Amino acid sequence: MTMQQIYLAIPLLPLFAAIIIGLFGKFLPRAAAHVVTIAGVGISFVLSAYVLNHAMTAAPYNETVYSWLKSGNFSFEIGFLIDRLSAMMMVVVTFVSLMVHIYTIGYMAEDKGYARFFSYISLFTFSMLMLVMSNNFMQLFFGWEAVGLVSYLLIGFWYTRPTAIYANLKAFLVNRVGDFGFLLGIGLVLYHFGSLDYAAVFSVAPQMADTNINLIGNASWSLMTVTCILLFIGAMGKSAQVPLHVWLPDSMEGPTPISALIHAATMVTAGIFMVARMSPLFELSSTALSFVLVIGSITALFMGFLGIIQNDIKRVVAYSTLSQLGYMTVALGVSAYSVAIFHLMTHAFFKALLFLGAGAVIMGMHHDQDIRNMGNLKKYMPVTWITSLIGSLALIGTPFLSGFYSKDSIIEAAKFSTIAGSGFAYFAVLTGVFVTAFYSFRMYFLVFHGKEKWREAHHEDHAHDDDHHHDAHHHGLSPTDNPHEPGWVVKLPLILLAIPSLLIGYLAIEPMLYGDFFKGVIFVDSEQHPAMQELAHHWHTIFHSAAGMAIHGLLTLPFALAASGVALAWFFYMKRPDIPALIQKRFATIHCILEDKYGFDRFNDRVFAAGSRLIGSKLWLIGDVKVIDGALVNGTANLIGKLSRVVRKLQSGMIYHYAFAMIIGVFFMLSFYTLKF
Repeated sequence: MTMQQIYLAIPLLPLFAAIIIGLFGKFLPRAAAHVVTIAGVGISFVLSAYVLNHAMTAAPYNETVYSWLKSGNFSFEIGFLIDRLSAMMMVVVTFVSLMVHIYTIGYMAEDKGYARFFSYISLFTFSMLMLVMSNNFMQLFFGWEAVGLVSYLLIGFWYTRPTAIYANLKAFLVNRVGDFGFLLGIGLVLYHFGSLDYAAVFSVAPQMADTNINLIGNASWSLMTVTCILLFIGAMGKSAQVPLHVWLPDSMEGPTPISALIHAATMVTAGIFMVARMSPLFELSSTALSFVLVIGSITALFMGFLGIIQNDIKRVVAYSTLSQLGYMTVALGVSAYSVAIFHLMTHAFFKALLFLGAGAVIMGMHHDQDIRNMGNLKKYMPVTWITSLIGSLALIGTPFLSGFYSKDSIIEAAKFSTIAGSGFAYFAVLTGVFVTAFYSFRMYFLVFHGKEKWREAHHEDHAHDDDHHHDAHHHGLSPTDNPHEPGWVVKLPLILLAIPSLLIGYLAIEPMLYGDFFKGVIFVDSEQHPAMQELAHHWHTIFHSAAGMAIHGLLTLPFALAASGVALAWFFYMKRPDIPALIQKRFATIHCILEDKYGFDRFNDRVFAAGSRLIGSKLWLIGDVKVIDGALVNGTANLIGKLSRVVRKLQSGMIYHYAFAMIIGVFFMLSFYTLKF
């Protein structure tokens, strides 16, 4: 096979698998659903690993595969840009997708939509691969919309549940808001740069750095700033940044495997990948970078606070994802694009691990998701316990684990940045370390340690069910039941994801951040934005190696904050569980604000949703009822009726009436002709 054939095979194999199972799954044996899709994604992963290895030594591949449309001087094409950034993303996407496919065999074993689910997740993998492999904005937008569509299908997979339908509609609409900005940004690129090809746009960009445009009246706006902010609004939707974050926690209504696939490793990181890919544009606008930085800082800090009060195991991990996406966005804002991508990669492994671990717990607890009903599960689920512990330690940035290297690098980059908003960003990411450690280990201690709370009371329902097959039955364990460890199709992905969660940061930090891994791929103006230069200086003068950085990390403020968060969680939930209840009572107002999720959902419902309904009802009442039905349709009928009633009076049936009318008519005609001549 030539390299181009390999590049084509990587996205097309999952697509063909999705088509085969989607169209013919009901006619094939049940096992065919996972055999075909796992084979497709598995081969894609092997080929992606080969491509990454090839990209380490070969020049980037940037070619058009298919010309879709030519209009005047513009050409719209399907093409691939395969460099180290896209190759690394391909490996991450296909590996996590493969783990989710295997896990799904166990998790969805009893579901009637088994084949449909495998078809959807395979189609999602194709969409994400097309996004990361694109060499132009049109194909990027195709992949962008395709992952949004498939996520809509997956979040609402259990379409008989109203909450799932509400959640997928919410995700779809909120993403449309971001995508509208994204499309406007792409439109500006096409109009002013004359091309949608990355290479062509990036080569012209420096000449356009000082170009101004008039958007409203005579006010002058920087073209680069407006374009970058509009592109980033697209990323705000996909990567769930405030205020377009509201869809992600609700999307936990979908089955757990898609929480891992969509909300940990792939779709939500599309925005981070896009901004990193657009680094030659963003580097030309410090205003846009400040905007990115502030949005990321707010998301990292305030979404972390919401994780503290969650009792649904999946929602705790969901708010953790929101917070970590904020960290990545902060890295983008301080021009540490390689650090953002590095955290994207490490986060993909340990967050997918945490989501799948949460799913294993849900299975073990007979589909009860409330962490208040758990406890001491390490005794019954040792593999899930140890892998979840590894994921949690990686998440909070424990030295030597993968999350430490990427998270600490983001904190240091924010510290060294001189861009507007970097002071607040540094405070936000530093505070976030403590908050993350506290809510992560609150969940960990409540789930895996302490009393076996399901024995204390035969509860009916604290958390919504995760599987509609159990709707008619009692949810959760009875006092006489014990949790159970799932089968190997569930445990194997947990173990395989735990390995990179332990090692990938240690192995990859030097080449990805301080080596030549992203050379020629990511562009940074070191004079204007010196954060990466300062990081490199620290690496070479203080750390010297990954081990040196980890040892030094034991003495830093972030480690002290993380350790404090873990210790406080242990004290509150293992030793003195009465204290959290007292704090909640004392600070009831703050708790209400957090419970209300800062009012974003209420505001959206009352302003945008209610406003849209009001406008729709008025348009119906005025436009449809009064104008169309009332004036045009019924009004025309009424007018004709009135005219007919008048005319009907002339039709009396009396001959002398008609004779009189004829005489009068002749009189008027003669008068007319007499006057005329």
